[in-house]
This record gives sequence, C-alpha cells and structure tokens, in this order.
Amino acid sequence: MPDLSKITCIEDLRVVAKRRVPKMFYDYADSGAWTEGTYRANESDFQKIKLRQRVAVNMEGRSTRTTMIGQDVAMPVAIAPTGLTGMQHADGEILGALAAKAFGIPFTLSTMSICSLEDIAENTGRHPFWFQLYVMKDRDFIERLIDRARAANVSALQLTLDLQILGQRHKDIKNGLTTPPKPTIKNLLNLATKPHWCLGMLGTKRRTFRNIAGHAMGVKDLSSLSSWTAEQFDPALNWGDIEWIKKRWGGKLILKGILDAEDARLAANSGADALIVSNHGGRQLDGAPSSISALPAIADAVGRDIEVWMDGGIRSGQDVLKARALGARGTMIGRSFLYGLGAYGQAGVTRALQIIHKELDVTMAFCGHTDINTVDSGILLPGTF
Repeated sequence: MPDLSKITCIEDLRVVAKRRVPKMFYDYADSGAWTEGTYRANESDFQKIKLRQRVAVNMEGRSTRTTMIGQDVAMPVAIAPTGLTGMQHADGEILGALAAKAFGIPFTLSTMSICSLEDIAENTGRHPFWFQLYVMKDRDFIERLIDRARAANVSALQLTLDLQILGQRHKDIKNGLTTPPKPTIKNLLNLATKPHWCLGMLGTKRRTFRNIAGHAMGVKDLSSLSSWTAEQFDPALNWGDIEWIKKRWGGKLILKGILDAEDARLAANSGADALIVSNHGGRQLDGAPSSISALPAIADAVGRDIEVWMDGGIRSGQDVLKARALGARGTMIGRSFLYGLGAYGQAGVTRALQIIHKELDVTMAFCGHTDINTVDSGILLPGTF
C-alpha cells in the first residue's frame, strides 16, 4: 500500500492521475462539451457560496451518517456511474466498488463500464451496489440487462435521462477516442510514457464494454460494439418508457439528469424514489446551469415528495456540506473518485473518500453542527447562495 499521507486534497490526486493515465482516457474523464463553460461552473459556483463560522459550540460526538433511499451510508456521498472507468486503471470498477464497500457508501456501475455486473458481484462477495441504465432501442437487451442487474444483487436502478443524444466533447475527437481507440503515433508515444498503466492493462482480461459485448445481438468484438452503441441510444425516450422500466425492475428507482423544476415534478409523479440534479458533469448541454445553482429551486419544488440528490463539481467535503444545506439529501462524486482511481487504484479511491469525509466532518463542526441530519441553509452566509 502506498503512503498517501501527503495527499491532502482531491487536487493532489488529479495531478497524479493526469501524469499516470493515458491522455485520451484522462481527457475523456476530465472534459466537458463545447466551450466547457458548464463543466467549469459546476466547480466554480460552489466557491461563491460562503459558510457561517460558529464558535463556543460543543463539537464532541460528531456524525456524518445518514441514509440514501433507506440505505445507511457513512456520509451523504455515493460513487457516481462513470463510463470507461476500467480505462482509468485496470479493473477500475471492481476497485471502486471494493473501496466503496469498505468505506460504507454506495457504488454505482455504469452501463458503459469495462467491468460487468457479474464482475462486480463476483469480486465484492455479492455486496449490494447500484446500476445505472441507459435506455437503448433494443428493448430485449434492456430487459435482459435489468434481469442481470437483479441477479447480481443490484439494490437500486439509476436511470440516466440526459443522454438520448451525445453532446460533443472536442478533446475526445482530437484524441481519437473511438471504439476501439485509434492507434495513432501520438497516442502510442503517450502510452509509452505510462508503463504502470500499460502493465495493469496487460494483466487484466477486462478491456471492452463487458455489459454489452457478448450480450447484445450481433456484438462480438470492438468494431461491432462501436457501430451498435452509435445506433442504440434512443432519442425517443419519454416518461412512458420510465413507467415501463419501473414496472420491469420492481425495485428502488433513481432518475438522473434533472435540471428543471418542471421535470423534477414529473420525476416525483413517476413514482421514482430519488432524483439527481445533474448536467452530466457538463458533458451534454454546454450553457446549462451548474448543478449546485439548479439545486435549491428543485429541492423547494419537490423535496417533500421525493429524495433530491445532487451530482456535479464536488471536489471536497465542503461541497458536500453546501449541497446538503441547499436541499440535497445525498450527493454523488464522479471525477473526484476517478482522480483517486487513476492515481493509485483502490488505495487512491479510499484516499479520496477519506479526504472528503474529513473535510465534511471538520467543516460541519466549524459551522456549529455535530449531526449531518441537522444541517440546513442556516449554515450559509445570506446573499452568497
């Protein structure tokens, strides 16, 4: 185990990940659509919100424990679904799930993961985890995917609503990030500078989208997988499909990608258990509001009818606390988790969670609270949110 005691913030992990992960895969994770304005605002808008420091408050016996859709969690944080996680580090999804299990928070596997549902179940001792579902045109494949999720002991299904069509990310095009990746001279030269990553990938059999390859009709290799995925995202997705998925699944359902209060009311009326205020990490509609700026109106509109969570831009425990103060019962981390994974594998993910937890715990105390469940907007300086 590496000594990560000198890694004191998520930015430290990002710097190491940028050095250790091949450029095309690092840029895939650390980029946004078009001008990347929304991607940057997700992070910078948190900084505008100021905290009220309180003093002479008994800070003993602090607790960050709470629940998300009835599940006990060590802090109001879950690992978000991220595509190609197994390309940040060999077997990345398995390592993330193991770190989350040990820390006591939920892990969410993406449909577009490198490790499969079955890989996660087998390597975590069938510990419950969440699964994020993209709706494809091939409904038979979706039905079988839902059945596989149930068989793998998935305890909640997370349906992403904001990827019916793909936003354009300039870095992916410039880097030649396709399926399979283009072996350009530039990419090969960059790979030569990443020996640790290359050795890890040589040591694993997991190098493709294992939830899809071998399971979707006609998809047997990377080339056929590329054409299948390009055709399968369903632009006709609507609220009727959500009702069908809810009935087919029959368990806890979370809707991800809500940015508007009107859509939030539709989500609450759908019977889902939670919604996630999210702009897909700024990777879809550039020019959309940051998640944290959209959160208060949505929480005010539906917070009594459905659990409201928030995703996008969280780089610290202070960000988690601010989201909680503005109405988010839970939060999700994507890039913060990926930086840790790309930097140091499972140990890096654990370190990211430790950093966020400590910042959350200490900041909560400075703001005069010892229980995360009592935190509200009273901890924030009026006029800054």
